[in-house]
Amino acid sequence: MTPIDLNSDLGESFGPWPMGDDSSMLSIVTSANIACGFHAGDPAGILSVLKEAARRGVSVGAHVGYRDLVGFGRRNMDPTSAELVADTIFQIGALQGLARAAGTRVHYVKPHGALYNTIAHDARQAADVIEGIKAIDPSLKLMALAGAPIVSQARAAGLTVVCEAFADRAYNADGTLASRRLPGSVIHDPQTIAERMLRMVVESRMIAIDGTDIALEAQSICIHGDTPAAVAVARTLRDTLVSRGIELKAFAHG
Repeated sequence: MTPIDLNSDLGESFGPWPMGDDSSMLSIVTSANIACGFHAGDPAGILSVLKEAARRGVSVGAHVGYRDLVGFGRRNMDPTSAELVADTIFQIGALQGLARAAGTRVHYVKPHGALYNTIAHDARQAADVIEGIKAIDPSLKLMALAGAPIVSQARAAGLTVVCEAFADRAYNADGTLASRRLPGSVIHDPQTIAERMLRMVVESRMIAIDGTDIALEAQSICIHGDTPAAVAVARTLRDTLVSRGIELKAFAHG
């Protein structure tokens, strides 16, 4: 069976305000999406997380987002193309510098929050992010929502795309993520999460929020690091997959 990657959003603490348990998550996941300072994270904290990721051999990606610290990058925005291209380059470049100092390097880009959801279907903003990635390092892989139009758009532009599924988020019948405003849109029970992800890995299928059985094929599974049960969810998921003989492996190495 093809190996699966486990990823989590880390490096999101800001000064004295902690966000998640990065150290514990780094002992579980195989890839870490590291905040770049626009939606969360400060340089000292980001550098510390990068150093631990390097020590543990966890692959690192740039978690680029809208310039939205107050809204944690979850508010919809409409920057110009010039702004979004430059913001993408700026964030990746900043993380590359910190990663180099930490003894590791950036292997991929995973947009955050509202930017991630917007570019999944907004061809203009998607093109801007793709242009930014290609301008600074076209070898970087793009992590994107499985089944979304950006997957084919980015591949047509020459990027390698890794499709991901969200362990703790409910899906609509069309394969999009259910709005966080809906009851049941965020799943909290570790065993439920592990069982649905096991089925996704083995059968490439999942039950949507309305009960529809949908196809979903992904090479990486995201576990949000900022939820109260994040560590328990990650450990249960990892243990469940390993117990079924599924290899956990980062999609980017070196």
